Amino acid sequence: MNDPMHATTSHEVTEADTAISVGSGSLPVLGTPRLLAWCEAATCAAIDPTLPDGSTSVGTRVELEHRGASPVGATLEVTATLTHVDGRLHRFSVAARHTGDSGGKVVASGEVTRVVVDAERFLARL
Repeated sequence: MNDPMHATTSHEVTEADTAISVGSGSLPVLGTPRLLAWCEAATCAAIDPTLPDGSTSVGTRVELEHRGASPVGATLEVTATLTHVDGRLHRFSVAARHTGDSGGKVVASGEVTRVVVDAERFLARL
């Protein structure tokens, strides 16, 4: 892997992203479910440009350590980097960092596994 798939997305924490709003707690800080969605979105941004027509990827496994709070108004940079490929399986390392005054503090890290599928066949099996 000389040139791994890599993508970085940026997100500002809003009231709609808080643990209170997403039902994962009682504090007005970034909720883990929203952070997880942002991590998955970064993996999609990394893999989507490489997919053949008619294909998509689906998340199959997630490991995420959310180790720091992010208040409303904080901006996070979420990075996904391809670390392993085995046929249709693609494993990404993910990290979320505060930007701006927080100096790049890592608030989460983990791994997301995605599998490439034919979108039409996948939906036909439902």
